Amino acid sequence: MKIVLDAMGGDNAPSEIVAGAVQAARQLNLTVILVGKEAVIKAELAKHNTAGLDLPVVNAADAIPMDEHDPAATARAMQKTSSMGVGMKLVKDGEADAFITMGSTGGALATAQFVLGRVPGIKRSPLGAVFPTKVAASKGVFVTDIGANVEVQPFWLVQFATMGAIYMERVFGVQNPRVGILSNGEEEGKGSELVRQTYPLLKASGLNFIGNVEGKDITAGVCDVAVTDGFTGNVLLKTAEGVQDLIQTTLREALTSSFIAKIGALLVKDTLRKSLARLDYSESGAAPLLGINGLAFVGHGRSKAKAVVSAIRTAAEAVRQDVLGAVREAGQRLTKDDDAA
Repeated sequence: MKIVLDAMGGDNAPSEIVAGAVQAARQLNLTVILVGKEAVIKAELAKHNTAGLDLPVVNAADAIPMDEHDPAATARAMQKTSSMGVGMKLVKDGEADAFITMGSTGGALATAQFVLGRVPGIKRSPLGAVFPTKVAASKGVFVTDIGANVEVQPFWLVQFATMGAIYMERVFGVQNPRVGILSNGEEEGKGSELVRQTYPLLKASGLNFIGNVEGKDITAGVCDVAVTDGFTGNVLLKTAEGVQDLIQTTLREALTSSFIAKIGALLVKDTLRKSLARLDYSESGAAPLLGINGLAFVGHGRSKAKAVVSAIRTAAEAVRQDVLGAVREAGQRLTKDDDAA
């Protein structure tokens, strides 16, 4: 298996990206192709023990900046020279199985459209992420779209839900995933015009559709897949990140506020670390860009080596479980459904 990693993407590139690649190659016994400025990557690799590891380097002259104001235009102009463009081309040409970047989300979305294109039959490509829940046995809730498509149509959401169910079933082993549509009330008939129009389509889709779910139902683990438009999903994601940061900051302040508190912190340190790990984005590593005609993943811009290893592990599982093949089959089936509708 060969996983392509954008060595120039992310706030901590290339040092943490390369470090994660070395760890993943050693732990997972696979090939990690590092794409970016060759001299820079090789200088980073020289800092690690890479004996016996398969870490080829492919040169790319450019990198899409994290703070690019018009990532789509930049991605179009650099699709043949950027680390994202060169890396995705390796996937397109069959020289690698999946692509991962911790760089600009907008740049990754646009580059994927230009280089890989969409799976035939799929109208739009959503970005999805697994949210943690308070249910210990839960694999999490896959929320899609979290920002790729701000304005959507009802049938697109059916496709998003179908691809999300495929991802949870294949990558996380969730049998017959429960699918909900994010709304402002649980009762049928609640929600925006988009939600009300999508509801009957999901009901007739053959998915394990459980109806409307509210924001609080995500962390409660009521469903396995929650589908929404990219605007709402992105607000949900950023709010969740803010709440996570608030919890961690508040706990840190409370546990260091006095000598007694510090003693208590030492006693619960290991348990607290395990609990907070469920909220840590670095455990899952990267979010899949579904509907693209090739496996592509986008990680958090602040990712460090641990998150890179997790992202590579997730991408490798998606390859093993043939997520792309299942999405291609769904694209053919859903095209017929759309024509019938």
